[in-house]
Amino acid sequence: MAAILNFIADHPGQAFTLTDLVRALKLSRATCHALLTGLVEVGYLYRASDKNYVLGPALAAIGRVAAEHASPLQIAQPEMRALADEFEAICSAFFRDRDDVVVRERAASVSHLGFSNPQGARMKLRAPFAAIYYAWSPLAEAEAWLQALTPPVTPEQRETMSGNMAFVRHHGYAFHVRNPGFQSVVPPEQVFESERTDFPVLVPTELHPDEQYALASVTAPVFDSEGRVAFVLGLMGFTRQISGAEVERIGLRLREACDRITRFIGGRAPKAGAVAS
Repeated sequence: MAAILNFIADHPGQAFTLTDLVRALKLSRATCHALLTGLVEVGYLYRASDKNYVLGPALAAIGRVAAEHASPLQIAQPEMRALADEFEAICSAFFRDRDDVVVRERAASVSHLGFSNPQGARMKLRAPFAAIYYAWSPLAEAEAWLQALTPPVTPEQRETMSGNMAFVRHHGYAFHVRNPGFQSVVPPEQVFESERTDFPVLVPTELHPDEQYALASVTAPVFDSEGRVAFVLGLMGFTRQISGAEVERIGLRLREACDRITRFIGGRAPKAGAVAS
């Protein structure tokens, strides 16, 4: 039944006969006819006088309600909870608001209930940490943002951001490690607001499976229907040295969750390595 609905939905503006659907879906004629009859009875399909089938009014009404009331975060919450519990970490949803990033949702494992930025926390978006938001954007768009930054971006930050954009495009996630040379008594959000150029975390541009990393966080994007980053999920709160192979496992698991959310909200993930023109 779902296969019939999905097939017709995948071909908007077209109508299909029983024979068309039997051939396309490799169903027996009797089975396909019975399914179509049931779908027509509940209004999910409409059978025209020429014996062609199209999506019905009941299904259209359900779609309108879902579009009006479904929130991406409602879809993301179960995935975030599962990730936080699996890795004994915190999973946060970061939405971009111009040159800020805002924590809109948060799930924490029992061991991290009082750790990390709370829901509603806001931080300045700085280079090179913006790489995940610009990795699939036209290069001119990223360059314009870098040029407008205050304080001006340093050559090192520019180079790191470029390398991390390439890493994110290839792997589908980014990771950050703790900066051993960083010393500050102010909260992270104040650090990112200031004009300093050293930060609590560093952004590697390569990942080696046999190396050990003081992992701080792993992030991956959820995409909207235009293939742009809708929001970012981040796993953080790691407190031990982690091998590059384990970082990769965490990153792939996070990316898989983001891919599921992307599909559910009708998003479209760019091809690996692709940059918008």
